[in-house]
Amino acid sequence: MNPPVTSPAIKVVKSVRDQVSAEEWQARVDLAACYRLTAMYGMTEMIANHISCRVPGTTDQFLINPYGMLYEEIDASSLIKVDVNGNTVFNASDYDVNVAGFVIHSAIHMAKHDIDCVAHTHTPAGMAVSAMECGLLPIAQTSMRFLHIAYHDFEGIADNIDERERLVRDLGDHEAMILRNHGLLVVGRTVPAAFNVLFRLERACQTQVMALSCNTKLIYPPQKILEDTYDRMLPKPGRAARNGELAWPALLRKLDRADPSYRD
Repeated sequence: MNPPVTSPAIKVVKSVRDQVSAEEWQARVDLAACYRLTAMYGMTEMIANHISCRVPGTTDQFLINPYGMLYEEIDASSLIKVDVNGNTVFNASDYDVNVAGFVIHSAIHMAKHDIDCVAHTHTPAGMAVSAMECGLLPIAQTSMRFLHIAYHDFEGIADNIDERERLVRDLGDHEAMILRNHGLLVVGRTVPAAFNVLFRLERACQTQVMALSCNTKLIYPPQKILEDTYDRMLPKPGRAARNGELAWPALLRKLDRADPSYRD
């Protein structure tokens, strides 16, 4: 007589969503959307670069991309949770965190608890402007938002923990910084705010590269007009468009039409 057939034990694997707070899950979805949008608008460099978001309710933990995934692959579950000391708190992916990404992002998250999101890119236009002695020029309305922008001199690959202090010092209270001979860095009080700044700074750099390539004299508005425009474009309470809040739902609709898997 044959022994009775028994079913193998079923291993139940909890989803990432079930293992984090509702607030953290929403932050993960927003950050994953930011990665997908950055890819959609052509601001990536294969698996390089990074965007981070503070874990809600903490001052020493943030979410960042797995080093080895394309931006277009990232979803809410794949993001890695680390602390500012470099410890991995939660990682459901098969990858680790890029060291340079940790150094740059932990610097801002440690020093500026009012900043939730930090983004860093190596786009052709951003790198081109980062190498220009003149810096970013206020040659178009979009550029005037960055009339007063921060700069940080190149110190080599950003894997030296000592550079964190100088990154924070040079950023000051600005929402954007050009890393000389390197790329762009932006910060925001929210993920939508940071993406909004990143998109507009990238456009400003593209505009400058195009204008300078025309080999013609550029015109500039009077300084008073530049300063007034800069002040009116700054993100402030009540300025939904400047803070990225107005565009964000539309951008999510755009993503959902293309591929809603960032929400997984």
